[in-house]
Amino acid sequence: ARYSGIWYAVAKKDPEGLFLQDNVVAEFAVDEYGQMSATAKGRVRLFNNWDVCADMIGSFTDTEDPAKFKMKYWGVAAYLQRGNDDHWIVDTDYDTYAIHYSCRELNDD
Repeated sequence: ARYSGIWYAVAKKDPEGLFLQDNVVAEFAVDEYGQMSATAKGRVRLFNNWDVCADMIGSFTDTEDPAKFKMKYWGVAAYLQRGNDDHWIVDTDYDTYAIHYSCRELNDD
């Protein structure tokens, strides 16, 4: 619950295939049952030349480590990307900064 609230991506290293490219604002919320969810907005380039502001929604799966979670996400519009990535809050003071790492497996081999 301490991580809930609005977070702004100030800088990021963009790996191949990362969806929201910049101008990212994410809001994390915890419901009355303790389930965390998220919404995010940011710029994305579609078809190599069309910049749009994408609205995304995410749900979380807890892990044994409270700093790590899996986030299943999807775009509000059907043409936007969807996925299920691993995330790790490497460091945070819960008020002014968080170092957030995420990764995904591109293929099985």
